[in-house]
Amino acid sequence: MFDSHAHLNDEQFQDDLADVLQRAKAAGVQGIINIGYDLESSRRAVQLAEQNEALYAVIGVHPHDAKTMEAEVRSQLEMLGQHPKVVAVGETGLDYYYDHSPRETQKSVFKEHFDLARQLNKPVVIHSRDAAADTFAIVEENSDVRCVLHCYSGSLEMAEKYLELGHVISFAGPITFKNASRLRSVAAGVPMERTLIETDCPYLAPVPYRGQRNEPSYVPKVAEQLAELHGITVEEVHRTTAANTRHFFAIE
Repeated sequence: MFDSHAHLNDEQFQDDLADVLQRAKAAGVQGIINIGYDLESSRRAVQLAEQNEALYAVIGVHPHDAKTMEAEVRSQLEMLGQHPKVVAVGETGLDYYYDHSPRETQKSVFKEHFDLARQLNKPVVIHSRDAAADTFAIVEENSDVRCVLHCYSGSLEMAEKYLELGHVISFAGPITFKNASRLRSVAAGVPMERTLIETDCPYLAPVPYRGQRNEPSYVPKVAEQLAELHGITVEEVHRTTAANTRHFFAIE
């Protein structure tokens, strides 16, 4: 298995990261994509990837922090992006639920990430919340860059539009939540060959761990739910999503 979106660079893991990684390995998680959300967390993601064979890094600025994307930050991200274990740019996108950065700033910085991805020849990891139309419009304008819609929570209709552009969809713990029947129907409608799985840890722990700190060893619960939805074995979900992750992030 691959956890295609984790934040092991979060301070919640600073005291027991070695144990977390050991539990992930014991659970069958062979690789973890560790995602930056600002300059410092991007640096930390690269540092952890250097120290751990199973970890890979993604560098970028989350829409919450879009207002911090100054020229020096962009320059530093460009340099980080040269590291051989950096596999994508992000997470970037739009978040109109919290609006921690002005919406026009979010859109501008989102577009900057596509420019950086082209420069580095890397895909983009996208966060979108309450901004479906604007997110899709920017992705469509940049359709030459491969994207993953992380922790997808949108409609099946919108997912199909992304699939038509050649992008992939990632599902996380929320598909296991009791009140998530709509999201489960979306997950059932996305072909497995275009699906990734993730934890988004330390957030959004799946049932039966909901409310606890999430970690990569819990990603099998997402796989189990997808297996049930698609009527296939859990092992097939593991194999398919791992292969999809390796292909999307160009991991040999």
